[in-house]
Amino acid sequence: MELNQARYFLAIVAQGSFTRAAEELGISQPALTKSIRKLEAELGGPLFHREGRRLLLSELGELVRPRLTAATDGMAAAVEVANSYRLLRKAPLRVGIMSTIGPLRLSPFLAEFDAKHPGVELELHIGDLAQTCKRLEEGAVDLAIMSAPDGLGGRYHTQPLYEEHYAVIFEPGHRFASLEVVRLRDVSGERYVDRLACEMRELVTAMCDEHGIDLYATFRSERDDWVQAMVAARLGFAFMPECAITHHGVLSRPLVEPRVARVVELARVRGRRLSPAARAFVDAASVMCRTAAVRFDPAPVSD
Repeated sequence: MELNQARYFLAIVAQGSFTRAAEELGISQPALTKSIRKLEAELGGPLFHREGRRLLLSELGELVRPRLTAATDGMAAAVEVANSYRLLRKAPLRVGIMSTIGPLRLSPFLAEFDAKHPGVELELHIGDLAQTCKRLEEGAVDLAIMSAPDGLGGRYHTQPLYEEHYAVIFEPGHRFASLEVVRLRDVSGERYVDRLACEMRELVTAMCDEHGIDLYATFRSERDDWVQAMVAARLGFAFMPECAITHHGVLSRPLVEPRVARVVELARVRGRRLSPAARAFVDAASVMCRTAAVRFDPAPVSD
């Protein structure tokens, strides 16, 4: 039996007519009839019978129909896999990443993705929350990795990647170095480096106001590298997501009482068709999400 015979059989079933099936398939009716007769000979009986002008499936036809359907579906799936493989080898993948999301958790994931899909040309587009949402909405990026405390709304489909806690970073020799954790009340009166781009900034500020915590900002910046450099230069401490701590000149301790955390998510526009490369990235992110139950602790800087 040939797959074309199965395809011809299913076309006749769908159209209810040899004539209409031949037109849909783009072949002559005699050629279609000859192919079906050959299939019937191989299967050992007629696949159709007529009741007046109606063309109906025979008992044998009903029996083999699901198997022939499965055969054609399997071939279609194989073609799709082959096309995806071909496209994955040359299609770029553009991913937006919010600038406040650090590389410590994502870089191993991106490296693993690259190892499994070496032909994908990965482009990272860094920006703040508004810029990243705009790029995603306009199609300038295929996917985006973001964290939005107030949610992204129904326009986007999101899937969590991992939860990330906040820490307090400070220079070596700071009194916080003697603590195992830093409570919010511990920072009152301390010199402070303000992360202007932090999406949790208003929440932390409100908590400080609520608990009467006095912060004196000695430096402000939208860039995390500058914030960490100024902390290392002894301008004050800063609140920092644990996976964003990359400067080897700073120490860190978990922030507790209250503990502050955010969820980092992968976002895409609902209803927008994904390229094979984007689909592969989403699938890999799903695996990352399932393994994120183990809390990530960045490599500590020695005291």
